[in-house]
Amino acid sequence: MALILLLLGMLVNVLVFTDAQSVGVCYGEFGERLPSQQDVVNLYIANGITRMRIYGPNPATLQALRGTNIELILDVPNGSLQSLTDPNTATTWVRNNILNYRSVRFRYISVGNEVDPNKDETRGFVGFVLPAMRNVQNALNTAGLANRIKVSTATYTGLLRESYPPSDGVFHDNVVGYIRPIIAFLAQNGSPMLANIYPYFAYIGLPKEHQDLPFALFTRATPAYDDKGRKYSNMFDAMYDAHYAAQSRLGGTNVEIVVSESGWPSSGEAAATSDNAGTYYRNLIAHVKRSTGTPVRPGRYIETYLFAMFDENEKTGQVTEKHFGVFFPDKRPKYGLSF
Repeated sequence: MALILLLLGMLVNVLVFTDAQSVGVCYGEFGERLPSQQDVVNLYIANGITRMRIYGPNPATLQALRGTNIELILDVPNGSLQSLTDPNTATTWVRNNILNYRSVRFRYISVGNEVDPNKDETRGFVGFVLPAMRNVQNALNTAGLANRIKVSTATYTGLLRESYPPSDGVFHDNVVGYIRPIIAFLAQNGSPMLANIYPYFAYIGLPKEHQDLPFALFTRATPAYDDKGRKYSNMFDAMYDAHYAAQSRLGGTNVEIVVSESGWPSSGEAAATSDNAGTYYRNLIAHVKRSTGTPVRPGRYIETYLFAMFDENEKTGQVTEKHFGVFFPDKRPKYGLSF
């Protein structure tokens, strides 16, 4: 009996360890000739991808996820935030999109994505994010799901005024009033901060003389710099730790950071090549699965979601926005990644 219990304990540890190392992939649908939602879910399963993020409650996707082992980040789109500031509407949203899909493994609800007081296109949503988060949380509490599904919002490093060196990470002055109560909410409810972290955008945003492609692609052989004794060999860790420093200044020391998006485009700009993108994705997966953490938070697995499953040729903005996929629309892999 003792031997059986020991073996069972070892099995549980293996399962937990394996689950902790899984890397998710974001599933966007702004593209032509994409596979059906059922085919996409089958593609996740065939490739051993056990975590997904979707950017709104698509019934066909949720139906296809029923009974699978895929854990889900479900977004409340920015355009829906104001409606969820009404508690009754939030309760209805949770009933329609969560309770009606009991066999779907919801992991997080992201209430809004990259809402930023300094961006014209999102400034108007700032006042809705926290009330909507509270109402969704209350609806989950009432349904008895608060311990299983965590409520957060997806931020990004554009909210930071300073990010170099990482220990100087701090939010913009006019972001503090918006983000501080969100951090308090996350701490109170044991929820993580979701953060979209893109070394690609940080790299191309630097003056040419300061661009360090190996630093951005995890291929630098030696540290790029030393920050108070902490050596940084890749930009991903530096951006992660800068975000952590910024939230820690506002009471978020114990709030985990989940990387809800990270990727590299394969076309549309000089650094956006298939070789660079493949290198970034392969090295990112290897890095976050090793549980080495970052210089500030060593020995930690970094839960990370690649952006994105497919190229999305209907996305607006820069041409690169259309080329972040890790699969082609015909389901062929772009880079032969191992998830």
